[in-house]
Amino acid sequence: MAKNVLITGVSSGLGAGLAESYLNDGYHVYGLSRRLPPERLRGDRLHHVSVDLNVSGEIPAALHRLLHSVSELEWVYLNAGVLGEIRDLVEAPLEELKHTMNVNLWANKVLIDALLRSDISIQTIIGISSGAAVNGNRGWSGYSLSKAALNMLMMLYAREQSDVRFYALAPGLIDTAMQDYMSTVPDENRFTSVRRLRSARNTDDMPHPLEAAGRIRACLGDLLRLESGSFADVRHLQG
Repeated sequence: MAKNVLITGVSSGLGAGLAESYLNDGYHVYGLSRRLPPERLRGDRLHHVSVDLNVSGEIPAALHRLLHSVSELEWVYLNAGVLGEIRDLVEAPLEELKHTMNVNLWANKVLIDALLRSDISIQTIIGISSGAAVNGNRGWSGYSLSKAALNMLMMLYAREQSDVRFYALAPGLIDTAMQDYMSTVPDENRFTSVRRLRSARNTDDMPHPLEAAGRIRACLGDLLRLESGSFADVRHLQG
C-alpha cells in the first residue's frame, strides 16, 4: 500500500522541506497551501489543492478534493502558519491577532474535524508549534498566543480521540523567509530574541528546510514514545 502524508503550507519553508523529504522516500504527498509548491517538488506523487486557510469555510471542500481517493494517512503535518509583526502586544491591532489565530489555530481545528469525520484512517497528527509557545519572548504577541493555543488544541483532541495520536512539535530554528523578516526588525535591543535569531543564521543551529525536515523525521520514533497530546521540542528529542 502506498505511504501517504498530508502537509499544509507546502509552498515554502518547512512545509516544502517536509514534502521534499517524504517524496524522496517514495511517499505520496498531499499538500494544502495558497500557492503552488516549488517546481522541483512537482510530479505524480505530489497532489496539491490551493486554499486560503484564513477562509475556514473553504477548507473542508478543499480537503475533500485533495483526499477523495485516499483511505489512509500515516502522517498529518499541520504546518501552515503566519508570524505577524514583531512588536509589543499593546501595539498589536486586534484584527492582526485574529488573523494570526485564524490561520495558526482555528484553521487547524477545521482541518482536524474534517479529517476525523472522514472515512480516512489516520495514524498521527502533528501540529507544528514553536518555542514561542512556551518562552514568552517580548514581541512575539499573536504568534506566541496562537502556538500556545495550538499546543492545547492537540492535547484536547488527544483526550477525546484514542484512535489517533496527536502531538505539538517545535521544529527548532529554520532558515526560512521568516528569518528574512527578522533582519528588518529595527529594535533588537528591545526584542532581544531577534538578536539571537540573527546570530544563529548561517550556522548549524539554523538548518535549511530540507535538513530541518530530516531532523524532525529522525526524531519521530522518540516523539511517538511520548503520551499522545504532548508538546515536544525537536532539540530535546534524541533523533
